[in-house]
Amino acid sequence: MPNKTLLATLTLGAAIALAGPAFAEKLTAKLDGKSEVPATTSAGTGTADIDYDAASKKLSWKLTYSGLSGPATAAHFHGPAEAGKNSGVAVAIPNATSSPVEGSATLTDAQAADLLAGKYYVNVHTAANPGGEIRGQVTK
Repeated sequence: MPNKTLLATLTLGAAIALAGPAFAEKLTAKLDGKSEVPATTSAGTGTADIDYDAASKKLSWKLTYSGLSGPATAAHFHGPAEAGKNSGVAVAIPNATSSPVEGSATLTDAQAADLLAGKYYVNVHTAANPGGEIRGQVTK
């Protein structure tokens, strides 16, 4: 009997392990002033740890930042745009006035395609840099 239990447990564990990451994408963005367009002289830095679930189209994030010129006034995912180009807000990051900030949103098919093609960036805005103080391109 113990062998059947062990086999069932191993089979279930393998099924869960194989099913879990099939649809999940791990993405990241490293934010700094020199990546802004135009570049800023900010000493601020940040990281966005991002998960995208293709099955549910759910985008989840944890954004951390420090060293900004003042309090953050807003943060967003922008796109579609390559590094060095600007674009409009694609997904707002609510409650970004303190770090860390976590959240999620459901993407459209077009937004998901742009995200996975590397055409989204994250930036954090401040009063001194209303167009964005630090920025980072979303990459796999």
